Amino acid sequence: MRLRCAVLDDFQGAATGSADWSVIEDRVEVVALREHLDGEDALAAALAGFDIVVTLRERVPFPGSLIARLPRLRLLVASGMRNSVIDYAAAEAHGVTVCGTASSSTPPVELTWALLLGLARGIVTENDALRSGGPWQSTVGADLHGRRLGLLGLGKIGERVARVGLAFGMHVSAWSQNLNGERTAEVGVDLAPSKEDLLATSDFVSVHLALSERTRGLVGAAELALMKPDAYLVNTSRAAIVDQNALLAALREGRIAGAGVDVFDVEPLPPGHPLRTAPRLLATPHLGYVSRANYATYYGQAVEDIAAYLAGTPVRRLP
Repeated sequence: MRLRCAVLDDFQGAATGSADWSVIEDRVEVVALREHLDGEDALAAALAGFDIVVTLRERVPFPGSLIARLPRLRLLVASGMRNSVIDYAAAEAHGVTVCGTASSSTPPVELTWALLLGLARGIVTENDALRSGGPWQSTVGADLHGRRLGLLGLGKIGERVARVGLAFGMHVSAWSQNLNGERTAEVGVDLAPSKEDLLATSDFVSVHLALSERTRGLVGAAELALMKPDAYLVNTSRAAIVDQNALLAALREGRIAGAGVDVFDVEPLPPGHPLRTAPRLLATPHLGYVSRANYATYYGQAVEDIAAYLAGTPVRRLP
């Protein structure tokens, strides 16, 4: 009898076409779920008949209470090698093996620049006007060359964003709690003396920090008030780093020129959520990791994880 594997949040119907699942089809029945399951009760009911679950990023929490309600679950595969919403102790206690996959930093870097450039040049506004018979040229674009890009975080993704900014001829500065001059000199950017200074002096601010208790709510009403009225904020990292209500207020009141956001406190974003209609906001539905190459890695290595587990030699175990 074959094991059953559920692939969560396959919104585009891309999971089975992104990898060769045939290598396990004689032992595993794969079911891709295209609709998001919201809440523990819905997850427990839908996943009760599955032995293996493949989950994308950190969208679906797997606390101990949910794991306890899935007695058939034996293998949980998460894309990426870091996941803060899985209770690993509970998984171990219930005999559930947790494995991960590789993940490229290239797609979020590219999306960061897609949002930043889209904001700077009014791409969506101008495209909508052109296609609907609206005005010919209604915006005046913001220049990048010679302007300051401020990065909150200079890790793997932040560094690559910085190098693109330098290629555009921007002045780039960075700040985080542990950042030092040696690291910024290595990348060729300035070390901002403080978070407040970076926000106050930057024309574009981009967030590239991991979510932790130190970074949760790092950018709130007081921090947004420091930004220039013609400055832009981009967040492709984690929603909770930027206070969503404070950002909404700043956008509605025109206290910053605009924001580009790919991450939200609740995902998928519910219909009628105020961020769906906020002014000066360029928003995408968490596309940072969504690319053909990354999906090939996620699902290709998920198949490898499943095959290795079935062989009794699990690979890429988490945490």
